[in-house]
Amino acid sequence: MLAGSLALTAAALFSGAAVYINLAEQPARLGLSDQALLDQWKPSYKRGFAMQSSLAVVGFVLGGWAWWQSSEPLWIVGAILMLANWPFTLLGIMPTNSKLMATQTATPDSRTLIVKWGGLHAIRTLLGFSATAAFLLAGHQP
Repeated sequence: MLAGSLALTAAALFSGAAVYINLAEQPARLGLSDQALLDQWKPSYKRGFAMQSSLAVVGFVLGGWAWWQSSEPLWIVGAILMLANWPFTLLGIMPTNSKLMATQTATPDSRTLIVKWGGLHAIRTLLGFSATAAFLLAGHQP
């Protein structure tokens, strides 16, 4: 089923990008000075948000389409997990993002917020991998 394969691809891309941020980019940027850390985080966040938000929507739509075609409940579970990134980002991460985006001169507090942001982003990574697993399992149902 094409929709399911594409949903799985979107979820895997989302998850790969998310885990890269948590395991490579975030630890690397934390080695920077406070100002360089903030200066690097801002454009990185904007680009990452555009990419991951699009993948979350695409994964949701395709997962919903696969569920509609097959009635396999794991497709809709995966779709909901992909979509869950939106409210989690808006309600759970956006307050931290807004504070960081409004900060012009870095302080130790801005570093603390970026460390907190990394922990919150790990939840997005978990949602992505959970959706990927659901889609993978859905594709292997008889």
